[in-house]
Amino acid sequence: MTPEAVSAVLEGPCRLDIAGYRLAPLGDADIDDLYAHFGDPRVTEFLDIEPIEARFQTWDVIDWAEGVRGAGSGVRWSIRDGEGAFVGTCGFHRLTYLQARRGEVGYDLGPAHWGRGVLSRILPAVLAFGHDLLDLHRIEALVTPGNERSCRLLQRHGFEREGVLKGHGWWRGRYWDQVLFARLRDETQQARP
Repeated sequence: MTPEAVSAVLEGPCRLDIAGYRLAPLGDADIDDLYAHFGDPRVTEFLDIEPIEARFQTWDVIDWAEGVRGAGSGVRWSIRDGEGAFVGTCGFHRLTYLQARRGEVGYDLGPAHWGRGVLSRILPAVLAFGHDLLDLHRIEALVTPGNERSCRLLQRHGFEREGVLKGHGWWRGRYWDQVLFARLRDETQQARP
């Protein structure tokens, strides 16, 4: 798939309706929900960002999401339940097509939705979007050590733990290790019924 073809996919409506949840690209309408969401230190505990302290900082999240989508290097969706209530975000970034077809998946949920199977229901369709529509051969996920729920979720969905990237990220005033997980399209297609 060419970068132009990827951009065409990402520039389209790019909405997913999955198991009672609607995923839509982050935009201006999400500003208040994102402010409350990323302002909660429980949400950002394992993320590479500080909790948002002022509403205007939320525009940086929107600008980033619109920027990666516009550049064809990713998409970040809001996750809303059947009633339209904000649940969290998920998506792809760091899409690479030169010499490889890979991208990184990421997600975060509000604490009220933890342990309720939300990501177990939507992740298969999100990963299929990555492998099938974005033509990704390899999907990676980086997990901050200590986030055992995320590790288990990824392993249940065909990801293998490949190792620890020492001092891989800098946030909150220090370097952080990241656990690298990955799955390959060929391996997951063999496992599909």
